[in-house]
Amino acid sequence: MSGRLFHSGRIAIVMVGLPARGKTHIAVSLARYLGWLGVKTRIFHLGDYRRATVGQGGHVPEDYFYPNASPASVVLRQKILKKCREDIYGWLNHENGQVAIYDAVNPTASGRRSLAKEFAKHDVQTLFLESYVDDDNLLRENARNVKIGSPDFAKMDPDEAAQLYLKRIETKIPTFETMDEKELNYIKMINAGQTFFYNNVSFNYLSHRIVFYLTNTHIKSRATFFVRPGTATEEDSYKADAPLSEEGLKYANVMTETVIKHREQERASRIASGGSDVPLRPLTVWCSTRMRTLQTADNFKERGYKVRQRSQMAEINPGVCERLSERAIRRLYPEEVEKHELDPYHHRYPRAESYHDLAVRLEPIILELEREQNDLLIIAHESVLRVLYAYLMHCSTMDIPNLKFPRNEIIEVIPSAYQNEAKRIHIPGLDPKTVPGSPEDIRIPVPDSGADTPAPLPGGGLTAPATPSITVEKPPERVVNTAAEAVRDKITDED
Repeated sequence: MSGRLFHSGRIAIVMVGLPARGKTHIAVSLARYLGWLGVKTRIFHLGDYRRATVGQGGHVPEDYFYPNASPASVVLRQKILKKCREDIYGWLNHENGQVAIYDAVNPTASGRRSLAKEFAKHDVQTLFLESYVDDDNLLRENARNVKIGSPDFAKMDPDEAAQLYLKRIETKIPTFETMDEKELNYIKMINAGQTFFYNNVSFNYLSHRIVFYLTNTHIKSRATFFVRPGTATEEDSYKADAPLSEEGLKYANVMTETVIKHREQERASRIASGGSDVPLRPLTVWCSTRMRTLQTADNFKERGYKVRQRSQMAEINPGVCERLSERAIRRLYPEEVEKHELDPYHHRYPRAESYHDLAVRLEPIILELEREQNDLLIIAHESVLRVLYAYLMHCSTMDIPNLKFPRNEIIEVIPSAYQNEAKRIHIPGLDPKTVPGSPEDIRIPVPDSGADTPAPLPGGGLTAPATPSITVEKPPERVVNTAAEAVRDKITDED
């Protein structure tokens, strides 16, 4: 896979907007979606280049962002911009990149026009994406949630710190011109997607996909839970739509109680730590149309929760590998095994689906997941959970076939400013026989990694306990996602 859609050309998405407007959050989300589509995408944060240029502990001049800056500030600014753009061109020209996201303030119309002309000289189409916010409450919330992690605001009241930060931005960046250049291609998101304005954006397939994605997103915080269905009476069969076994029914009861109890405990913890006493968000349950997932969701339906069936969430089709042992598959299909070992994500066995096929099938679910504003519980086969989790946590496609979801854990994905975070919720009291991975999965020739799953890139990941406890109730555990750490230094950015 080249990571290029050749009919779409090369695109530079240029972010526009003052700090605390959610530019980096939008850039990261968009890069995750484009990567999901198979488009080679990279974000170039101008703040990274500023920090590298001034050195550790260094500071830019006070007039750095001023239109009438001093000659020294202008020289420094041009040096930083030149290095960033050279890297963009190098990546597009020599690393087969297709979409470069340029994350900076880009405050003036004249600067944006010059940037568009410069990219055009390098045969790169430019799409500007402005995040414009004039809602004071939203501004304060963004600043409070994202930008006041700086030591300058330590021990301050969050609301006072947010106000101080916004005043500091007004001082440091006194001139900002919202986009109104008729000749440029741009999208303006107003108040985090409440309203959109488009200008000249219908120039290729990718531009349509970008617009479609942005209009399906929102910024309301909500949790997504992943859990597997209970064991079925014919657990090793893909074709048989078998009902839950007795153990599977017991599992469904315990899992339901665990989810409900966890949400109530999380709310109590927020209130105890000074949070507002607000009701729990509604919980919606999604499951496939397979009997085992429907019966696992029945306990929620009986308690009044909304349960919605999604036919696209059926498990991966194993084709000729169904019911065959690893030894038999290696003996009967040695050439296929060799191909699978080289690329377990894209390879498909005869009459089977690959994980890439499954990901394509799940794209409507991805967009609906982005639209969902309630808390969401997804009950699905392990193969489906792998793909959906990998989307939300920005995992590599090569890691997807190896991710493990033991039945004694519920995985909660929590939206955060720059990268989603996750934690594991232990389900107590289960029979150890119900815990291992799905028998009907195409498990070969994935190397045996013991109890650990590979880490979502660039690090971190899901892990499953080697010896599941059946009596001890464990507290939730945070899943380390170092993809979040990769953008942690953007918190105090003023670019």
